[in-house]
Amino acid sequence: MQFLRISPSRDGFTFAEILVTITIMAAVFPALLKVFNDVSRNQRLTDNRMTALYLMKFKMAEIEMNGFPETGESGGEFGEGSIFQWQSAVQDVQSEEFDGLRRIQLTIMWDHFGQPRSISTYSFIANRSLQQTQN
Repeated sequence: MQFLRISPSRDGFTFAEILVTITIMAAVFPALLKVFNDVSRNQRLTDNRMTALYLMKFKMAEIEMNGFPETGESGGEFGEGSIFQWQSAVQDVQSEEFDGLRRIQLTIMWDHFGQPRSISTYSFIANRSLQQTQN
């Protein structure tokens, strides 16, 4: 009777090689997770900024469509449960060239991971019911 003899294979990894690999992975993996987390945060901030820009454009168009605005400040939210708020300030502009000119400053605000963020713009609107004199 002949016995089948199995010789130990030398093709596998040693315990030391596996341990070194796990150690390297343990050192690199947290850094990779931080990079992915930072990329995710930056993507969300970019998305919020783009949304804020669209909301700003919408709100400015709404203010301009309502005609010549009254001076003062106002503000509000963009719907119930929205993270975005708006604030506008309308001021008279003293100009020798134009009568009935007002400056509208519009600010869109939101909260990004506990930190307040905002973008602002301004525009001018003229009272179209006044006749401008030509010099």
